[in-house]
Amino acid sequence: MEYFNILVSMLGGLALFLYGMSLLGSGLEKASGGRLEKTLEKMSNNLFKSILLGAVVTGAIQSSSATTVIVVGLVNARILSLKQAIGVIMGANIGTTITAHIIRLTDLQSSSFILSLLKPETWAPVVSIIGIILFMSSKKHSKKDLGQILLGFGILFTGLFAMSDAVEPLKDLPQFAQLFQAFTNPVLGVLAGAIVTAIVQSSSASIGILQALTVTGQITYASAIPIILGQNIGTCITPIMASIGASKNAKRSAAVHLSFNIIGTLVFLVGIYAWQALIGFGFWNNPMNSGDIANFHTVFNLTVTALLIPFAGLLEKLACSLVRDDPSEDDTVSIGADLDERLFVSPGLALQHAGSCIAEMGRLAQKNLKRVVALFDNYDLKQVEKIKERENVLDRLEDRVSSYLIQLSEREITDTESRRVSMLMQVQSEFERVGDYAINIMECAERLFESDIKFSPIARSEIEVISAAVYEAMEQAINAFAKNDMNLANSIEPLEEIIDAVEETLKERHIDRLKNGQCSVDAAFPFVESLANYERIADHCANVGMYLISEGAENRNIDRHEYRRMLHMGLTEYYADLYKQYKEKYFNPVMQLGPTEK
Repeated sequence: MEYFNILVSMLGGLALFLYGMSLLGSGLEKASGGRLEKTLEKMSNNLFKSILLGAVVTGAIQSSSATTVIVVGLVNARILSLKQAIGVIMGANIGTTITAHIIRLTDLQSSSFILSLLKPETWAPVVSIIGIILFMSSKKHSKKDLGQILLGFGILFTGLFAMSDAVEPLKDLPQFAQLFQAFTNPVLGVLAGAIVTAIVQSSSASIGILQALTVTGQITYASAIPIILGQNIGTCITPIMASIGASKNAKRSAAVHLSFNIIGTLVFLVGIYAWQALIGFGFWNNPMNSGDIANFHTVFNLTVTALLIPFAGLLEKLACSLVRDDPSEDDTVSIGADLDERLFVSPGLALQHAGSCIAEMGRLAQKNLKRVVALFDNYDLKQVEKIKERENVLDRLEDRVSSYLIQLSEREITDTESRRVSMLMQVQSEFERVGDYAINIMECAERLFESDIKFSPIARSEIEVISAAVYEAMEQAINAFAKNDMNLANSIEPLEEIIDAVEETLKERHIDRLKNGQCSVDAAFPFVESLANYERIADHCANVGMYLISEGAENRNIDRHEYRRMLHMGLTEYYADLYKQYKEKYFNPVMQLGPTEK
């Protein structure tokens, strides 16, 4: 019965400890607003910078497994390269040691009042009380997140104390001492550490459990060292599971993490046990405290990282060897197929990736826009098929991105993130509509081809002018969206106004040609329809700019129609200057073409 009570108390403490870690990590993640992960995205190819950032991010979210899972998601989303991921993974192994050093504060022994305040037994209950008050009473997300962080810390240490109290009676049991004596066998010790860590899916958690067991006085260097080494292997299970169904490079990222820890473990095992056999450690059979465990865990990860930095390229090659390319497999993946739900742990990053996919939607629509104008001169069936294929991809992307954003919106996200979701939904709809209008223009060219009719040279020149203007508007909309460039966003509206003027002028001129018998009815309708579709595309580009301006404005309730009216009145010098430039670039050449063909 006594053993049963010890087991129940131990498991109860473990449950609280794991829940506290989960709360803490989740709170820190939400408080960061995805900034930590966005920092990872901005990685350069500088390995040392990657290592540093990987360590910082892991230290902040208190989990190397979580960081590596995020990295797997980033690689799968093609935001990070495999080479960049290697440095982050190395840094994550260093950053994960911070948790153990926080837990070692339980070993503080001092009569000093100030030092006693640093002991978790003193501040953990206070932190928990403050945390639950903030979490339950605050309406602001920032205070709520802070409350969750504090509550996570408090519950984590409450669980740790419960585990320590539960296992303390075991120190007098010879069976318990014999169990850990068995772990002095390096193979058994490594296996035990790996299995426990794989079960709890966190090396920080399993290290914390081992630190709690030190109160028994039975955890010696001989038994703890192989367990700690095994824990570093066991933590790889989470990224491996996360990589299932992901891209090859995402699987290779998980393979890098596994290879790194296995190689490090083997190097340490050989080095430590060779030294022990030849010279011997004087402290080998001495008991370890939680601080000793934290120190060894840190030394292991720092040393392995330092040793393997020169071999980062070989780690990449090893991962590529473990996860081979299949020559028979088509590795061409549709844009957006890799929208990764793993990134939902960081809504800010998930939104960023969704935004990248939407920008690609814009580029696909723009590519079709560029191709359709050539069909008026040369109706190429192969080009038509490619245009239709891109449009099908656009339609699939709209469904995929919409579903992704809806799923994300159903998660716990901030008001800012919620507004971003709405804006992205609107922008992707605008780009998809551009694709539809490009298809309409293609169908106009198709009608001319079937009727064996071509535009006159002057009509063809007119189409080229408005097509070039709309293409530039599309370029501005895509780049303004992709780069969140407000200058570009503001530059779309004056161009759109010029396009309206060009469209109206060309339509009136074409009607005159029709009246004068200089143009057939069969050619007139495709021409006018094409003009209307180009003008509508420009409207959608301007809408994208207005969505960006509205989101970036201090007053997010800005009335787009009123704002446009103000711009068109020429109340801003910026708008007036751009209007003049676009008039010279597109409207004046149209006027120079003349009303009729000579």
